[in-house]
Parts: sequence; C-alpha cells; structure tokens
Amino acid sequence: MMEIRLSGSGGQGLILAGIILAEAAIDEGKEAIQSQSYGPEARGGSSKSEVIISDKRIHYPKVTKPNLLLAMTQEALNKYGADLQDDGLLIVDSTLVREVPQRFKNVHSVPITQLAKETCGRELFANIVALGTIVKLTGVVSLGAMEKAVLARVPKGTENMNKLALQTGYQKV
Repeated sequence: MMEIRLSGSGGQGLILAGIILAEAAIDEGKEAIQSQSYGPEARGGSSKSEVIISDKRIHYPKVTKPNLLLAMTQEALNKYGADLQDDGLLIVDSTLVREVPQRFKNVHSVPITQLAKETCGRELFANIVALGTIVKLTGVVSLGAMEKAVLARVPKGTENMNKLALQTGYQKV
C-alpha cells in the first residue's frame, strides 16, 4: 500500500493531480482513494491532496503516515512533513523549497516549477511535471496509465503541452 500526500499552495493544481493519480491507479486495476483539503484562502493558502493506492482493499480512507510527500512550497513542507515515514520519499520543488530539514533521508530535489516554465512556458503545468516525477521515482503506476489519466482530465487544446509536462517530469529525475 502506498500513502501519498501532495502538498503546496492553492492554485498549484494539486487537487487535480491527486485525482489524476488515483484514476491512473484504478485504470491499472488497483484500489485507490483520493481526498483533499485546502485553507479558506483557496488560492495561495496551503493545500493538500492525499491518495492511497493498494493492490488490496483499502480499509481506512485517510493518509496517516505517508510513504511519499510531494512538497511544492516551503510552507507545505513545514506544515505536512512531520508525519512522513522515516524511510519515506520526499520530493521537493527546489524552485520554491529552500530548506529541507536533516531528518529527511530519502530526498529528491527537483526544480518542478522551473521545469514547467522552461519547457511548457507556464508554471501552470508544474502539477503534471510533478506527476511525471512521482511515476519515475515510485513506479506506483505506469507512465502509460498516467498519460491516459492526464489526457482524460486536462482541458481540450492542452493535451500536447500536458504530455510534454509529464514527459519532462519523468525524464528530468
């Protein structure tokens, strides 16, 4: 079972990323549950999306000790990092996260927002870049299932740019 917490600030598309991740898992025949929360500020306030993926039935629908934490902002890391498993995977967006406490041992620092801007022209695609990174580092779902789930959810006319964002996240790790 994989417990995943995607965290950042409102407006970064992490709720959508969690939905896409869960749908990719379901498409592969796995069990998946997705939940979300965000501050009253919505845009700019803290935001998190949590996904549990398992080959077996999921008995409790909340993430308690994530195996993976994606932190897209420093505030998100500070707020949501405390309960990451000791051997858990921490992926930080090095564009926006400057200080990673020493207690985290399995850290991948990736300039997710910068890659989105450089490759796709807009920071808007950072959530999809992050999904590519997660797929590459965890193998929790296949790249093909993730691409299918991304393309099913993104607005018409943005499919090629989102495919590029996903590939960028996957290749740049």
